[in-house]
Amino acid sequence: MVSLEERAAHPGILAMKYHPFYKGKIQTVLKCPVRSYDDFAIWYTPGVAEPCKAIQKDADLVFEYTNRANTVAIISDGTRVLGLGNIGPEAGLPVMEGKALLFKYLGGVDAFPIMLATKDAEKIIEVVKAMEPSFGGINLEDIEKPKCFYILEKLRHEMRIPVWHDDQQGTATVTVAAFINAVKFVGKRINDVIVTLIGAGAANIAIARLLMAYGVPPGNFRLVDSKGVLHAERDDVDKLQFQDRWKYEMAIKTNKDRVVGGIPESLKGADVCIAMSKPGPGVIHKEWVAAMANDSIVFACANPIPEIWPWEAKEAGAKIIATGRSDFPNQVNNSLGFPGIFRGALDVRAYTITDEMCLAAATELAKVAEERGLNEDYILPTMEDWEVYPREATVVAMKAMEQGVARIKKSRDEIYDEAYRKIKVARDQTKLLMERGFIPSPPE
Repeated sequence: MVSLEERAAHPGILAMKYHPFYKGKIQTVLKCPVRSYDDFAIWYTPGVAEPCKAIQKDADLVFEYTNRANTVAIISDGTRVLGLGNIGPEAGLPVMEGKALLFKYLGGVDAFPIMLATKDAEKIIEVVKAMEPSFGGINLEDIEKPKCFYILEKLRHEMRIPVWHDDQQGTATVTVAAFINAVKFVGKRINDVIVTLIGAGAANIAIARLLMAYGVPPGNFRLVDSKGVLHAERDDVDKLQFQDRWKYEMAIKTNKDRVVGGIPESLKGADVCIAMSKPGPGVIHKEWVAAMANDSIVFACANPIPEIWPWEAKEAGAKIIATGRSDFPNQVNNSLGFPGIFRGALDVRAYTITDEMCLAAATELAKVAEERGLNEDYILPTMEDWEVYPREATVVAMKAMEQGVARIKKSRDEIYDEAYRKIKVARDQTKLLMERGFIPSPPE
């Protein structure tokens, strides 16, 4: 009989067989016909000169005459990859290729992984800004903090296409959706729950910000970093003003009860634990979960191994458990967010992705799961519920138009139908390539 630990290790074993077999997960395919070599005169020289001249006169025509409106650059320096840490740009490339796969299959978006051989924040900003004419959006990925906060803020302010840091906004969006339904399922009130956030990095700081925007009082949060629970009187808080102002702001306005200590103290009496820290198991102990409030909620989302195994959290009394893995129930994974969110932003050619657009996506994700019937093992849609993506795209696009950050306007039906079609085409293309043998079956 296969143990739970062996089952959890199985995807990694297959990954080491499949990656060298396929030598990557994405490739470039054509979207226009080549009926004969005469067509090259249309798609390339001399015919291509005419759209070039038109774009020179009106730069926005680039979105009409090229694929720019459907392209995203996935940018990383490899300094904060999954749960692996600073492994470098080459080692991070398989993750970014996987991200591009998800963009295409789940969102119909053409995404390109771009690993940078620099860790300097200013150089990263310079490179990304220089690439703006080629892309409809930028997805920052796996960049260490606090520089990831600075890079995102700077690029969002200085670029006229959506710039998004998936480890912040993507993780926060999907986590908020799971939070909404988990709290609803256990019968608690959003403004009453005590929320412990284990890890004070990019993900949890963004989660805290978005949950505050949703209605959780700032004082109800307890953030725990490597030195313990954050609070305004902690000895090192003043230094954070200069080292990490984003964490400093959280230290000042959270933890109304002035809880001190570490993870066990922060979990005592808490209703919700959201862990985005370091791979486990053993980061969170069973007895600490047992000390939480009745009908507790535990999101243990470190990759590749959660901070506590789901079955251990269940044995300790947690009512709802979620992880970041697809092989356990309740996967809290960015893949439920970024494909649909970018689909909606790109389809109205948005200048940015706002927090309100993220909240619109989160509430729609939660709504889809609720419509299908919540239970302890189903608080979020899964990636197999692919119809969630055009719905998500629709509410994001509508919010962008409402906020005045969209270049073009469309009706709700137009947005939904276009998103549905583009996503279905991407899925059907993959299926056809597999059926025809252009994507071969993996090795035994």
